[in-house]
Amino acid sequence: MKIRKFAAIDIGSNAIRLLTHNVIEENGKQTQFRKSTLIRVPVRLGEDSFTVREISERNVERMVKTMKAFKLLMEVSGVENYRACATSAMREANNGNEVIATIAAESGIKVEVIDGKQEAAIIAATDLKEIIRPDQSYLYIDVGGGSTEFTLFANGRITLSKSFKLGTVRLLNDMVSEGTWQQLEQWLTAHVRNAHKLSIIGSGGNINKLHKMSGRKEGQPLSYIWLNAQYQFLESLSYDERISELGLNPDRADVIIPATRIFLSAAKWSGAKKIHVPKIGLSDGIIKELYYSQYKV
Repeated sequence: MKIRKFAAIDIGSNAIRLLTHNVIEENGKQTQFRKSTLIRVPVRLGEDSFTVREISERNVERMVKTMKAFKLLMEVSGVENYRACATSAMREANNGNEVIATIAAESGIKVEVIDGKQEAAIIAATDLKEIIRPDQSYLYIDVGGGSTEFTLFANGRITLSKSFKLGTVRLLNDMVSEGTWQQLEQWLTAHVRNAHKLSIIGSGGNINKLHKMSGRKEGQPLSYIWLNAQYQFLESLSYDERISELGLNPDRADVIIPATRIFLSAAKWSGAKKIHVPKIGLSDGIIKELYYSQYKV
């Protein structure tokens, strides 16, 4: 048996995450990927990028400190390789390239900016194939702070994918037009609604938190009815109450409502009644793609 360690850094619009996996190799057996650690730092880049089109000096400093810490953690943990990816907030910041250069110079971490299609492709490299059945259709939805990626699986494979500038941080800052919602509705109605035996696979910290709040066991899907009721309940509470009474983190207590709205809207317009929450996402896909593309022995 050989145990190797790989890491992924996901620089999102609402937070920055470091995920490490133990990759277990045994002769004659399938390689196993086991999550080792997940560290999440609430640096909300989207509030800079989507409002003033530039990452602030304060958040650049916070990012550099976070990357330095991640670099040290990877070193002491024995990580042999990593990949750091930034999504919509960095894509849309006018000083994004400058920030990436600063991070590389001060922390040694090389960051690459990926687009929506790349996000969808990386996510598809996760354990989705173990969940997806060939006789059913699935709409994979990854809700982020700046954008939401939609990927349709039919007959066990990807048939189409699309990214919308519809994210939780954008919604909080009233930066999503009615036209964007209409575009999503039209796309789902035209391309997804008639899919055979359709259900949703949800990804992202908010849907993971909602699943935990539901009390359902791992593997049990959420229903549209429950999610709609939970949305009404969350909206009835103030921001402070969601923190004090529900125990939500301050940077989760606000974005969870627009995230729930995105999932509900997608379910309504696609006709899906169930939402599976396998707790996998971009970081998991980054690690698997990194391992299989370069380092498999």
